[in-house]
Amino acid sequence: MAPMNSSPVLFTPSIPAARGLRLSARTSFYLQASIILFFLAGSSAPTPLYALYQARWGFSPIAITVIFGVYAIAVLSALLTAGSLSDYVGRRPVLLVATLAQAGTMLLFTRANGLESLFVARIIQGVATGFAASAVGAGMLDIDRDKGTIANAVGPMLGTAVGALGSGLFVQYLPAPTELVYLVLFGVFVLQALGVVFMPESVTPRAGALASLKPRFRAPLAVRKPLLLVVPAAVAAWALAGFYGALGPMLLRQMVGFRSPVLGGLALFTLAAGGVVTVLILHRRPARSMLGFGAAALFAGVGVTLVAIAHASLTGFFIGTTIAGMGFGASFQGAIRTVMPLAAAHERAGVLSVMYVVAYVAFGLPAVIAGFGVVYGGGVLATARVYGVAVMALSVLALVGVAIHRPKTGLPPSRSNQEAT
Repeated sequence: MAPMNSSPVLFTPSIPAARGLRLSARTSFYLQASIILFFLAGSSAPTPLYALYQARWGFSPIAITVIFGVYAIAVLSALLTAGSLSDYVGRRPVLLVATLAQAGTMLLFTRANGLESLFVARIIQGVATGFAASAVGAGMLDIDRDKGTIANAVGPMLGTAVGALGSGLFVQYLPAPTELVYLVLFGVFVLQALGVVFMPESVTPRAGALASLKPRFRAPLAVRKPLLLVVPAAVAAWALAGFYGALGPMLLRQMVGFRSPVLGGLALFTLAAGGVVTVLILHRRPARSMLGFGAAALFAGVGVTLVAIAHASLTGFFIGTTIAGMGFGASFQGAIRTVMPLAAAHERAGVLSVMYVVAYVAFGLPAVIAGFGVVYGGGVLATARVYGVAVMALSVLALVGVAIHRPKTGLPPSRSNQEAT
């Protein structure tokens, strides 16, 4: 089948043109893309700050990973309960609430005075991000299916990369390190909320909003086997991202012996940026080859990184992280695109929810376990070695899954890519 038309269409015949001042289709698309980018930038902004928080309040690495993990749980909870809310009440109300909540969360971060306040801020941040992610993902596809597919793939990873590095630069070179980056993000979210006010609505509100809040897990018979086969790749990719987000700066401090917020943020930036570039290059490749490449790159990249850690080689570390980042981006996109074309139209939301459950559990839980390993299992270097071997083992399982699974669908890459996001 031929790819769908990619020309932007904001209003359908059933949706009347909005009255008054409204943004254009193009502006609305880029506004929503900026929302997911900066929401994820906000989520990674605390990573270079954890060392400052730890020095100021004296908490353990376990606390760092738990602070990191509660964010993942909050995002997951929001996605599972409110993932389809914008289909019923509209994109604009959900995005307006989410952007205002995120702006408020940035002010909470500036006033943080201990672990409890960080926990509260991260939970609210996670819930707001979960609300925004579902509405933005659908909203961009409403406007332009092809561009929306690509933006949904690269936006979160690009935001993670920008937030980690940008926060590190703020912390190292600008005053008020635990406040300024959040105040800048506060201003961004307020401007985005103002933009949402003038954004046309792309869906017609309908009844059933309360019923839509009930979590749903659907794994139809046709997708169960392929879903099980791609789970190792998804878990490996997101577990690695979770480790870098929670413990990456600590690992680098132990490995090279000096403290640099920029260096800590650069590790997560490198991983996420590698994923962005890979998805942009390979997004039209068949899902199976993308998944296989991702699993192989994860295995190789983590292997190179472990060797670099053993020899305290900063150059080797970032080479390995770049390769692993390529695997991160390709693995999860390949997993999504392997499974989603096999689900019927009315089953896709449920199947995607299952994939997100896998991703966010892998993002948060292993990182928390790693925090206990740092404290009770020999330190961050020993924990990184065990963690890396586990990721490599999952990558091998993913490669076995690629070898076993033969896709039955005849959809070309471009169409499967569109349907999977």
